[in-house]
Amino acid sequence: MTRLSVNINKIATIRNARGGNNPDLVKVALDCEHFGAQGITVHPRPDERHIRYQDVLDLHEVVTTEFNIEGNPDERFIDLVKRVKPAQVTLVPDAPDAITSNAGWDTIRHADHLRALIDTFKADGIRVSIFVDADERMVEGAKAVGTDRIELYTEPYAAHYFANRADAVAPFVRAAQKAQELGLGINAGHDLSLDNLQYFAEQVPGLLEVSIGHALICDALYLGLENTIQLYRRCLNH
Repeated sequence: MTRLSVNINKIATIRNARGGNNPDLVKVALDCEHFGAQGITVHPRPDERHIRYQDVLDLHEVVTTEFNIEGNPDERFIDLVKRVKPAQVTLVPDAPDAITSNAGWDTIRHADHLRALIDTFKADGIRVSIFVDADERMVEGAKAVGTDRIELYTEPYAAHYFANRADAVAPFVRAAQKAQELGLGINAGHDLSLDNLQYFAEQVPGLLEVSIGHALICDALYLGLENTIQLYRRCLNH
C-alpha cells in the first residue's frame, strides 16, 4: 500500500501572508492526520517564506504519523534535522531562490557530498531519501552513496500526462524497476494530483510513499480538506 504524506508548506504560506497564526499550522497538521494522512512533510527554506524552522520544532512535538523533512542540506538544515530526528529526511538540491524544487540530484557528480550527508543522518537513525530524476543512472548512483530510498521527481510525468500518459510514465517505471533491483525504497512527489495520481500508482512498481502539497491544498479549497485527503487515499488504494 502506498502511503500519503501531506506537504503543509502551502498552509504556512497562507499564514505568513497575513502574519499571526491563522491558519494554525500545527492544528492543520493534526487535522490532516485525523483525516487520514499517513505522514506530514515540511520543506523549510533558508528565507523561511513558508515553513519556518520553529514550525519544524513545534510539529516534531505533536506529529504522530511519519514526519518527513525535505530540503537542500545546508548547514542550518543539517543541524535542524539532527536536532529533530524525523522518521525521514529527503535531500533536495533546490537553490535558495528556487520557487519550487525543479530537478533531482546528479548522484554521480555529487557522490562524495551525498555519501557524507547520508552517513551523518543514518548515524542518528534517520531514514534518508534522495530526490532524483527518472534516470536509471541516477538511481544506480543513489544506491552507491548508501541512501535508503529515492524520491522520484514527477513534474515531467505530470506535464506530459494528458498528452500521452503511457509515454509519460514509462521512464518512471524503468527507474522504479531499477530501484527495486538494487533494493532501494521508492517515494515520489511533485505535481501529483487527483488527475494523474491513480495511474502513476498503478503503473510504478514498489511505490511506498507519495508526498503531495500544492495540488492537494488547491483541491481542498473546493472539496474540503478531509474529503480531499480521502480522495487522494482512494487514488492510492484503487
